[in-house]
Amino acid sequence: MSAEQRPRREVVTGVPRGTRRAPGHAPARSEITEQTTLGATYVRSLMRSQLRSALYALGTLALLVGTLPLLFALPAAFDGHALSPQPFVWAALGVAVHPVMWLTARWYVRRAERNERDFTRLVEGR
Repeated sequence: MSAEQRPRREVVTGVPRGTRRAPGHAPARSEITEQTTLGATYVRSLMRSQLRSALYALGTLALLVGTLPLLFALPAAFDGHALSPQPFVWAALGVAVHPVMWLTARWYVRRAERNERDFTRLVEGR
């Protein structure tokens, strides 16, 4: 057979079988890029989850650190004396508050990264 008589070989490329989507469903990434209503819903969902985490961390700090002045004022209220400097006040403010703030910040960063990782999985379809 000559080169002209042999059938021509063509290479067909496409999406691998395991990653095909159902017809009519665009991936989330294109929904976001095209700024469709569904894409806006995806982004709002991420923003809501990040805001919820931030408000929870802020509330925790406000509750734990914000109530310290009340705790420090309790002994003076029962004694009837003006506030006197007490060593435990300085220890609480200088030492005890920092681990609470660090743990809260660490929790928030891990939560935010998890939210973003989940969002990325959703967008990429993994």
